[in-house]
Amino acid sequence: MRSPRPSRPPGPPPPSPPAAGRPKGAAAGAAIEARWPALLTFLVVIAVMSSLPDRIVVVRAWVHWAAGLGLVAPTTGVWLSSGRPGWLRLERASVALFVLAAACVTLVNLGNLIRMMVQRGDQVSGLQLFTSSIGVWVSNVVLFTLVYWQLDRGGPEARARGRERRPDWLFPLESAPAQAVPPGWRPAFVDYLFLGFTTATAFSPTEALPLTPRARLLMMGQSAVSLATLVTVAARAINILGG
Repeated sequence: MRSPRPSRPPGPPPPSPPAAGRPKGAAAGAAIEARWPALLTFLVVIAVMSSLPDRIVVVRAWVHWAAGLGLVAPTTGVWLSSGRPGWLRLERASVALFVLAAACVTLVNLGNLIRMMVQRGDQVSGLQLFTSSIGVWVSNVVLFTLVYWQLDRGGPEARARGRERRPDWLFPLESAPAQAVPPGWRPAFVDYLFLGFTTATAFSPTEALPLTPRARLLMMGQSAVSLATLVTVAARAINILGG
């Protein structure tokens, strides 16, 4: 007589194989930061830089728009592809190149403004000085915002996916009570835009505190450019308009 087959001891079922064509960790890697605030800011700063008077700027308006489209394209690609590594690398490289080129143009424009104000003050109207100072100031805010956004904690996707590196800034929500902070909060583009705006306006930290030497040096540089723009150029323009 055949003995009965021993029954399998109870236990958890074996793990099911992963779905075909889906790499491990794909769900966790799908998180990206929203790109529409950055895209809107790009278009604003390109429009502002293109509207500066011809005697102030060093490049033509079409160069600004061409450079802006070169920045908007990879950022849109990151957004539409849900953060594919190739698009992320292209975006980071294009942002770095755009910031470097635009920063040089902004500093040269500021130098032209100060030189014309000192040497040929009678040839530049107060309105031209005022609008040009606004353009330089807005460019200063946006360019440093891009640097802060791409630099802090390894960049936007490192923050969105929980792979942060050492933070460069401490935001108030990170030390606030748990019930006052949205679950899974991470600083996004708007937070860095506010950081850039307040640094250019108050010439000092107002909300986020710098934690690293490079963060302090960047904020010092932005405050210096903003101070030179507002105190020298904008103040002179208002004096001319008032007179």
